[in-house]
Amino acid sequence: MFTGIVTDIGEVVAVEPRAQGLVRLKIACGYDADTIAVGASIACSGVCLTVVAHGKEGARAWFAVDAAAETLRVTTASHWQKGTCINLERPLKLGDELGGHVVAGHAEGLANVITREDLTDMARFMFRSPAQLSRFIATKGSVALDGVSLTVNEVAGDTFAVLIIPHTLKVTTLGRLAAGDAVNLEVDLMARYVARLMERS
Repeated sequence: MFTGIVTDIGEVVAVEPRAQGLVRLKIACGYDADTIAVGASIACSGVCLTVVAHGKEGARAWFAVDAAAETLRVTTASHWQKGTCINLERPLKLGDELGGHVVAGHAEGLANVITREDLTDMARFMFRSPAQLSRFIATKGSVALDGVSLTVNEVAGDTFAVLIIPHTLKVTTLGRLAAGDAVNLEVDLMARYVARLMERS
């Protein structure tokens, strides 16, 4: 599990197609290489992926993950290439501060930037979500966009708006977004469970 609080920006340094539709991604990061273990989970722009190899080159650590066909189909991972920057977060440990909200790292689709408005102290983004996910997004609720925990400020149909403070724009990849860009979207787990309970009742 994650919280949607990004702890590093990684850089894709190699993309290698493998058998059965897998793609192996090698990602450089600022983490201590000795603390990365094979089999560990790392959220890569909101997508929980399993470390299959790791090491160090020069001053930078790196880890490799395999993205399966389904992951490539529903997330931006299919467009990652050498030089792509991605938000990274390592999983929670017992006793860690839950600074954002409970995030599974299971991105369920893409949200597209409709508009970006740069304000004095923040930026306002309007996104369009896939129709099947829009019912789970509520005003003052939470979403994870490219792995970043954000509060929804406004909802209208399948569109929603978020306000992002300068710190978040600086320490995540969200500051690079422009109209037309796509981000990985994970809706709030609580909303999914409530909807399922209502369906069964």
